[in-house]
Amino acid sequence: MEFEIFAALRGQAAAHAAAIRRDAAAVAELDVLANFAHLAAENHYCRPEMAAGGALEIRGGRHAVIERLPLDDRFVPNDLHLDPEQRQVLLVTGPNMGGKSTYLRQTALIVLLAHMGGFVPADAARIPLVDRIFTRIGASDNLARGRSTFMVEMTEAAVILSQATERSLVILDEIGRGTATYDGLALAWAIVEYLHERSRSLTLFATHYHELTERARHLARVANVQVAVRESAEGVVFLRKVIEGEASRSYGIEVARLAGLPREVIERAREVLRQHERAEARTTSTLEGSEAPQMQLTLFTPLAQQVVERLRAADLDRILPLEALNLLAELQSGIRGEG
Repeated sequence: MEFEIFAALRGQAAAHAAAIRRDAAAVAELDVLANFAHLAAENHYCRPEMAAGGALEIRGGRHAVIERLPLDDRFVPNDLHLDPEQRQVLLVTGPNMGGKSTYLRQTALIVLLAHMGGFVPADAARIPLVDRIFTRIGASDNLARGRSTFMVEMTEAAVILSQATERSLVILDEIGRGTATYDGLALAWAIVEYLHERSRSLTLFATHYHELTERARHLARVANVQVAVRESAEGVVFLRKVIEGEASRSYGIEVARLAGLPREVIERAREVLRQHERAEARTTSTLEGSEAPQMQLTLFTPLAQQVVERLRAADLDRILPLEALNLLAELQSGIRGEG
């Protein structure tokens, strides 16, 4: 009897399967829309202005998830302006822990929410229709398939560069950090130029390669923004406010101090940093014949300084060919030894 009752109920449900699926879909859609409305009212979201194209503008944008977490600090809203004609690529610099990644991710989330039909966590927003949102964020590997962390990073970057269009939104966080300094900088440099000249996608590009900020002086649609900090005798305060301009430092040692590295390691790191900064300033000043601005340091600054000093000391008017060859051999041996 139980089976007969079950079979009868199953038969009745099957006879109305189409109507049940239709009702379930309607209830699901209503559930999503009601939740959108509830979140918008509770969290003070705004109705975005959708446009076929043009600029992406966000005033007082927030991260929908992070702003709801019970953090010690109040969430700091930020503005964004991307324009395909004048401000297509934004290079975002600033310290670790300053909020660069949050700024990138909240932009992608706001654009996604707007395309889903929801209100967005901002004071006001104008969102152009995009065909896709591409992201390259974080570090992961796929060792089972023979792919290192850097290989995965480059594979994802290759997909973005081959598929992104002028109607896409591209989010790139620290491209090139998984390899040697010069390799990574060269790749990041070339990727920025490709996105500017070929893809023409609206792009947010966070980086610690401060040399990249020079691209804003040579590429018409590239601009610099930075995450502000305030330095004091007690240390560095992360303001988490995005402002115009480029950062000159990354404050990695300060972040390491906050993370709890031993005091002697922090002090030694500061000492080594000061040595590198002095060597960089001397080398750059010698080569350019003027006082140079502080630059991001490379791993090979001390060796470059030694080479410059040896070449400066050589008397090129009196040096014999054999002596010149011996000097080159000595310098080459030192370079190999450092490598």
